[in-house]
Amino acid sequence: MHEVILTDSALRDLRSFDKKLQERLIEKISELEKEPTAKSRKLKNSSLGDYRFRIGDYRVIYDIDDGKVVILRIGHRKEIYR
Repeated sequence: MHEVILTDSALRDLRSFDKKLQERLIEKISELEKEPTAKSRKLKNSSLGDYRFRIGDYRVIYDIDDGKVVILRIGHRKEIYR
């Protein structure tokens, strides 16, 4: 089991969405506790983070560090990579 940690910017991103979307994102992010790389892809440009996790039109950018999944950003696919 991996521990999932949200950075301050990820928390701000999450709070900017409506409650229904927040619940869906939290539910899907909790899947990263079990197997963080199963449904993820490694990012080519690692300046944002190492991995991305797709949740519909939204992306979760994260790193894996010492058995911890550190969520860096959460956003719409059109805006997250800018």
